[in-house]
Amino acid sequence: MKIISYNINGIRSGIRKGLYNWIETNQPDILCLQEIKAFPEQINTSIFDNLGYNHYWFPSKKKGYSGVGVLCKKKPIHIEYGIGLVPIDEEGRVLRIDLKNLSIISLYVPSGNDMGKRLNFKFFFMEKFFLYVKKIYETFNNLIICGDFNICHHEIDIYDPIKNQKVSGFLPQERKWMTHFLKLGFIDSFRNFIQEGHHYSWWSYRFNAKKNNRGWRIDYAMVSDSLNKKIKNAYLMPEVLYSDHCPVVLEISQ
Repeated sequence: MKIISYNINGIRSGIRKGLYNWIETNQPDILCLQEIKAFPEQINTSIFDNLGYNHYWFPSKKKGYSGVGVLCKKKPIHIEYGIGLVPIDEEGRVLRIDLKNLSIISLYVPSGNDMGKRLNFKFFFMEKFFLYVKKIYETFNNLIICGDFNICHHEIDIYDPIKNQKVSGFLPQERKWMTHFLKLGFIDSFRNFIQEGHHYSWWSYRFNAKKNNRGWRIDYAMVSDSLNKKIKNAYLMPEVLYSDHCPVVLEISQ
């Protein structure tokens, strides 16, 4: 099973740039999308029907903002939209599909770049999402969480850890939360295979960041410990250019 997570930074823009052909070529069994920035009625969803996917969308109430989606070849037995908290769910940040023996979440953690109100909201989200996942784990632990966490966990996950130590996305509190989250029983699948630095999933559009590989690894495929032996591969696709992020790929045995 191939699972791909991709912060597309505007799905309509991605479609115009050739996202359809990329999906057709790569044939993910499940594609988790973040920052779709559109309502379902604004998306040409027939292209996903033509590719044989069931598709589910959880947009933000705010036009042109946030939102997540999931495309899957197998029809889920259950779909969960949000975590049951209005301030979070209004922004369309968590979408879960349950298959027979596996649950998959498409996640988009808020950015805290203003270091003020939005950073406080990010910490609020992190707290509530942690509790949401912990509750799921009480009854079902075959869980994969794919998406944009907006956090670099370790120094090797960011191009300049010294300069960015007081910037949201690399704050000590955020990194500590990530460690705490993993201790719930998750594996950072990419780090299962690649231990060295200079591998990133997001680059600013400014200052030739992509060309100079001045990036951040903030997109993850987190896999529950119960699925550890099923992980076959995990990697990034930095050559894919439909967004300022790149796809994150996880391959597991069924």
